[in-house]
Amino acid sequence: MNPSNHLIQETSPYLLQHAHNPVDWYPWGPEVLELARRLDRPILLSIGYSSCHWCHVMAHESFEDEEIAALINDHYISIKVDREERPDLDRIYQTTHSLLTGRPGGWPLTLFLDPVDQTPFFCGTYFPLEAHHGLPAFKDLLVQISTVFRTQRAELVRQNSYLRTALTEEEHLIPGRTLREAGPFSEEPLSIARHQLQESFDSYHGGFGQAPKFPHPTNLERLMRYYALSWRTRQPDIKAVNIVNASLTAMARGGIYDQLGGGFFRYSIDAQWIIPHFEKMLYDNGPLLALYADAWVLTDDPLYRRTAEETAAWVMREMQSPEGGYWSSLDADSEGEEGRFYLWTREEIAATLTNPQEYSLFTASFGLDQRSNFEGHWHLYSYRTANDLFHDQGIEKWLSGEITTSEEETQTILDAARAKLFAVREQRERPGRDEKILTSWNALMVRGMAVAARRFMRPDYSAAAERAVDFLRANLWKDGRLFATWKEGRARHNAYLDDYAFLLDALLELLQVRWRRQDLDFAVEISEVLLAHFADPTGGFWFTSDDHESLIHRPKPMADESLPAGNGVAALALGRLGHLLGESRYLNACEGTLRTARDSLDKVPYAHCTLLHALEEYLYPPEIVILRGEPESLAHWQTRIAHQYIPRRFVFAIPSAEPDLPAALNVRIPHTTTVAYICTGLVCTAPITDLEILEAVLTSI
Repeated sequence: MNPSNHLIQETSPYLLQHAHNPVDWYPWGPEVLELARRLDRPILLSIGYSSCHWCHVMAHESFEDEEIAALINDHYISIKVDREERPDLDRIYQTTHSLLTGRPGGWPLTLFLDPVDQTPFFCGTYFPLEAHHGLPAFKDLLVQISTVFRTQRAELVRQNSYLRTALTEEEHLIPGRTLREAGPFSEEPLSIARHQLQESFDSYHGGFGQAPKFPHPTNLERLMRYYALSWRTRQPDIKAVNIVNASLTAMARGGIYDQLGGGFFRYSIDAQWIIPHFEKMLYDNGPLLALYADAWVLTDDPLYRRTAEETAAWVMREMQSPEGGYWSSLDADSEGEEGRFYLWTREEIAATLTNPQEYSLFTASFGLDQRSNFEGHWHLYSYRTANDLFHDQGIEKWLSGEITTSEEETQTILDAARAKLFAVREQRERPGRDEKILTSWNALMVRGMAVAARRFMRPDYSAAAERAVDFLRANLWKDGRLFATWKEGRARHNAYLDDYAFLLDALLELLQVRWRRQDLDFAVEISEVLLAHFADPTGGFWFTSDDHESLIHRPKPMADESLPAGNGVAALALGRLGHLLGESRYLNACEGTLRTARDSLDKVPYAHCTLLHALEEYLYPPEIVILRGEPESLAHWQTRIAHQYIPRRFVFAIPSAEPDLPAALNVRIPHTTTVAYICTGLVCTAPITDLEILEAVLTSI
């Protein structure tokens, strides 16, 4: 093993993967930036993450190569960044990549920066060891970039100036710019987004666009919410919910979903959802868990419930640390091969499923009677359902007794076969797991578990979410501020907008499952930090706090990407908390964010679905239902009113004995029996002490 470089003291699993490269890597920090300035060497910046397949490929090909390492060490200052620890740097440099190349970025992200101001003058993603597929050999590129830096410095300085101006204009952050003053908000962006999503819908295979195909949970939630909103006019938008059903069913049956162990992979490399990129990310599975739980309430489709429950089981089994926080991801590779852990041969399956009927049904159901779909192996997907198999055999034959296996019995046999194969798979060498704990991703999973707990009445889910919240509060909340990441007892990195906004949203969701005063207090503290350190007085929120490290750009992200937009989640959550507590500052911050985003919402609304959720609740204030009573009675009332998909309704069950509530809640006084208060905006009903009357009132709203 090579001697260690400057990454050896880091906690990031990704950085530690490179700690023994012959490349003299540094972590990002003031010391290495000053070193680059002093030596006047260009910075080679490499951004990736631990479960990234092509990051591993480039590392093995180039960063472990002694000749290339010597070339890098002689001409560059080299910095490695874990994009999951430093989303601020990743966001900035992904944007610059798009501006310089005209193409979207990805990982590994490879950039060459000016040492004076860290502005990139050349960039790309993966570069191969040898030239192929139109990509230059990395060695040749290193020589050329070094020559250009020495001989064309003045031209690079001019280019960098243009790039920094373009960065400012990219997010409409021109200093002194006055936002256009328009009339009142309308439903028009909601309606336009609805039709834009339908236009990009893949009617053959579900989902949006073509390969590679991502789940896009914010898009699907937007359509579900639009369907719910359409009931206001008693003209339900059936097409919207059909798009959701087609997409969720295709994903749950596809290879993007782990058919044996639960949980979703990152994306599908094909349009049919069959072959995924095999990494599993916490941040995908939290929103998808919530989406499938909500979709089950909307449709009562048992596939959605099973998918959600299997995903939650995977999270609790494989992704929750003993301390309570959720780990980040599972690698795509094992035993040196992508997807090896998940692939099967017919012989392996036949050796496990020795009952002929069981093997026959499983083979027909999971496509083993089709051609292999991954390099001579099979990656499992639901080719035929139990219902398909039953009808293929013929209902008449079953009624006559010629076939004795009913649809229900067929499903039982398939489930038993899945369990046997899962047990065998558990003995294989497992993919690597990134065991750092990220505040923002944990918050997404806390929300997902809380939604599933409320929808399915699963206290084990809410207990798991509660453990994660308690871990974050104990380990990543210090002196009234959050940290972004934790590993091996060390909390690091000033937290970002996403950390605060996602956690606020998660706490409000968890409070609907069970009331804990400390969680409400935590939510208020987080909101105050958002207003004090992230809010722009002209509207909206910066991605980094006012006391964050100064970088070449300070983004104010409005559009959804692989994660929901921090500004959208902040506006949504602050609006809800503002209505719950009667706090006008939170409501004003929500409105200011929407006004700042108004141009973007008008031009490309479908790219801003999370902000559209906030706009919907601005136009139609949420219904806040406060229940007061004894715990056992409160649980009964909650259960009775939980099985409805009404995304603008929030139910908080507060025990009668809860002392010293905030003023807006304290006036919802308990009675001698359980009582409900319903408020929409500034209008509240009289207290309701009869559950059937409450249900009737809620139905009529």
